[in-house]
Amino acid sequence: MKQAGRWGYLLPLLCFVVFAFDLPVLRMLLVSVDNPADRLSAFRELFATPVYLRVVVITLKIAFATAVLCGLFGYILAYWIYTMQSARWRMFFLGTVGMTFWISILARTYAWIVILGNNGLINRTLLELNIVNAPVSLIYNEVGILIGTVNVLLPIVVLPLYAAMSGLDGRLLAAARSLGASELRVFWQIFFPLTLPALAAGSMLVFILTLGFFVTPAILGGNRVPMVATVLDSFINVISEWQLAAALSSTLLLITVLLYFFYKKLLGMSSSQQKEANT
Repeated sequence: MKQAGRWGYLLPLLCFVVFAFDLPVLRMLLVSVDNPADRLSAFRELFATPVYLRVVVITLKIAFATAVLCGLFGYILAYWIYTMQSARWRMFFLGTVGMTFWISILARTYAWIVILGNNGLINRTLLELNIVNAPVSLIYNEVGILIGTVNVLLPIVVLPLYAAMSGLDGRLLAAARSLGASELRVFWQIFFPLTLPALAAGSMLVFILTLGFFVTPAILGGNRVPMVATVLDSFINVISEWQLAAALSSTLLLITVLLYFFYKKLLGMSSSQQKEANT
């Protein structure tokens, strides 16, 4: 009876996942091969056209750079908040980071145009200080997209990292210090390895989210930097190439799944090596 009751509670959620996620993904996969004459014609066109391959490469490059920068800046920010002595200030800065989720991504993205544009705050400052003779191109290119995506996704790394840091057993760090280890050695040999899984998980999540980003690349890229999401929008809403759009989406899904399994394998190998080192 208890087992049936648990399934009864989970059934609505399971139905929601199936109808809102699984069936649309299955439909997408079926549309990508919806050509009786040649089931793989859309995939052949996709891989035979250099422009489409370039779009995938640009998307992967920007997603990787975003994940690296979010991981680097997110770790520094989380560690800085963690080392604060005052609990009140820690809560203040954590709240400041969390408040970014309350602001629309669209508004935050347009704000970067005001800051990074040719007549924006940065370029006007550089021109007034005679550092440059002409405005520096900071938007409508990969740099602008990278700045925007890092700004939007940075809290996704900071908050889990801070939670992982706060959950560490302080007795391990105190024991290392009592045995004569320096603060730098305590950080690199104890603190950092214990927080590395949270860093890797946050960076991987940022990477996956960037692969499907649309609003920020469309605005800060200005249709000059094609990414998968913007190209899919053109396929569906402009030229109505549903099969080609489904093939591109399926390829991106396959790349994401392969990278996720590769990440899980690396994480498993590192954890097993850590266990062997501890034993």
